[in-house]
Order: sequence, then C-alpha cells, then structure tokens
Amino acid sequence: MSLLEIEDLHVHFHTEEGRVEAINGVNLTVGRDEVLGVIGESGCGKTVTMLSVIGLLQTPPAEVVQGSVRFDGEELLSMSESELDQIRGDDISMIYQDPMSSLNPVLTIGRQLTEPLLAHRDISKAAARERAIEMLDDCGLADAERIMGEYPHELSGGMRQRVMIAMALITEPKLLLADEPTTALDVTIQAQIMDLLRDLRTDFDTSIVFITHDLPVVSEIADRIAVMYAGRVAETCSVDDLFDSPLHPYTRRLVESIPSLEGTPGRLSVIEGSVPNLLDPPQGCPFASRCPESHGEPCQSTVPELASVGEDQHGVACHLYTDVSAESPPWNVPDEVAEQREWGQ
Repeated sequence: MSLLEIEDLHVHFHTEEGRVEAINGVNLTVGRDEVLGVIGESGCGKTVTMLSVIGLLQTPPAEVVQGSVRFDGEELLSMSESELDQIRGDDISMIYQDPMSSLNPVLTIGRQLTEPLLAHRDISKAAARERAIEMLDDCGLADAERIMGEYPHELSGGMRQRVMIAMALITEPKLLLADEPTTALDVTIQAQIMDLLRDLRTDFDTSIVFITHDLPVVSEIADRIAVMYAGRVAETCSVDDLFDSPLHPYTRRLVESIPSLEGTPGRLSVIEGSVPNLLDPPQGCPFASRCPESHGEPCQSTVPELASVGEDQHGVACHLYTDVSAESPPWNVPDEVAEQREWGQ
C-alpha cells in the first residue's frame, strides 16, 4: 500500500471573477521511502494539491469539490481540524515556498522551532532546544544558539528558508512535502540541503514530495516524476524516463528548454503561448492550444485521461497514445536532451 494516495481530486476557488477550477481530477501516489518530484509551470496546481493534502487551503475561497486523499490508509479529507493537527507537523511536514511570510514575526526562532517537538513528543524544553540547535547546524546555519533568540526579520531570506527546512525536518516525519525548498539558497547551501533530505530518507524511511521548477535539481533526488499542467497530471514516469524518453508534448518541451553547456549557442527552446485561463478551462486537452502535435479532434473537444503506456508504469494523458504503443515514441528525443540529467548531476 502506498503511503499517500490522491484520487480524482478537484479543487475550486470562488472569486469575484468567477469559479477557478484550479485542480481537475489529480491522481497521484507516493510510495513508502519514495521521492516523487512534481514539476510544471507556475500556476499549474502543484502547491494547491499539496496544501489540500494537509487541509491548509483557506475555505472560502477554496473548496475541495470531490476526491480522496489517503495517508497511511486513513482518509484525510474527512478528518476534523483537531485530528489533522495530530498529523500536521508530526507524520506530515511541509517546507513552504515563501520563507518571508511563513514564520511568525512576533515569536523567536527558538520558540517556533521547538513548538513541533513540544506538541508531538514527550520531551523537555531543554531537550527540545538542544535538538533545535542541532537541526539549525545541520541546515548550514552558523551560530545556531544566537539564532534561536532572534526574530525572523533579523535573518536574511536564505536563513529564514533554512529555518523553515529545519522546522519541517525536526520531527522526522513519515512524509515531507517540500515546496521549492532550495529556491532562496546559494549553490553551496543548496547542496547541503539536498544531502540532508537524502540522509533523512535513508535514516528514517521518509517519503518526500519535491515540488520544483528546476529539472536538474529534481533529477538528483527523485525516483519518479509527476508533470502537472493546468490543474491536471500530464505525465508520470521514472526520473530516467523523464530525460531519456518523455512522452507528453509538454514534458518534452520542458526538457528541451533546459540550457545545455554543450549545446549550440543560440536562443533557448520556449513553449509558445500561455497556460489556459482556469476561469474558463478548455473543453479538450488543456495543452492543445500550445501543442505542435495537436490535430483538432479529439484534442480540442475531449480531455485525455492519464493512462499507462508500456510496461514501466509510464503514464501519459495525451490523445497521441490512445491507440499507440509507447515502445517507440512518435518522435526522437535529441541526444543533448537525454544528456541533461548528467549535466544536472
């Protein structure tokens, strides 16, 4: 049994302009001791999906219209707030994308960092403080004892991001939702954090959902990849298949857009057009208006379902594969694209 199972999740936002269909039938699973990378453009629903898992969407305007989210066999969407409080920050932790607004400005770092331990563990304040200092050290923050007494506004953006990471890891959760955890960090600290996440997975069998725009970074840690577009899952595959044989036209263009140190100088590959307005989502495939492989029907009128193709649990939501075996994709992936994973490592 998977640790996390998201099935047919639909989330809408009710705004003054109308109803935004932010998530439309997302299906995802995260295995035990597995790292799932979730990639896609901004606004495709990555963060909203994960906030739905732990019940942190503001309602209203958000509304979970239908679907199921099961964690360790238990349905999360039917839990009360007090029941979710027993899971959040303990079995499930989240590293939030914006460290500037995720810390309480009127509480010291030490107070905020020890709170998860004091809430979920039978531990003294002195022991919690000692563990918090260790976590700050592990996350690359020098002079951790001094930082424990400071307030968020006294730290830089990168330091606050590392505090958020320490806070998420301090209870050694079963599932870590990491939303762009290395965005505000320089390359050296980014490498330290990636090592820390790998150690957490190895030492405590922690499963991780790693949300990012950085394909080379996700190639370093993920086992599987879920590509999201316009509130749907466009493709799921192993990290090797993402770079060696992407099937969905959107995934292929994401991979082709990675700069190559060995490539021919010139303009970067771009995806023409814009993400559809989810106030009025298209009737057919959400990528059809930007897709060079779109050929009218059924792309313009029918939403493709995520279906398995081949024998390696490679899933793709594209009409090109309705009657096509994926033993050979309908295009050849350039050699330099297949080499991007090596460049990222």
